[in-house]
Amino acid sequence: MELIKLEDVKQFVGIPVVISIHDDEGGDQPPAVKKSIKKIQYCPDGTHIRFYFDDIYFLAVPLTSSVNRNDEQWSAFDQESGLVYTVKKVQDI
Repeated sequence: MELIKLEDVKQFVGIPVVISIHDDEGGDQPPAVKKSIKKIQYCPDGTHIRFYFDDIYFLAVPLTSSVNRNDEQWSAFDQESGLVYTVKKVQDI
């Protein structure tokens, strides 16, 4: 696992993705949602990376999260909260 780098997630900008957030213990999970990421940037205080869905709404992931990634999926585990954030490219059917 590695720490979050902005350049590693730029591949998800402008394409449809499925986003999910769940706890690492496998408890109740909200459903995954299909979104398009408009932009990705660091937050002003430098503690999180933000995935913007439009000019207002975003998902913030702590920069200290451990990351697993490949060409199709990016996931980050925040040890402090116990949450896993996953961004996955939508596959054409």
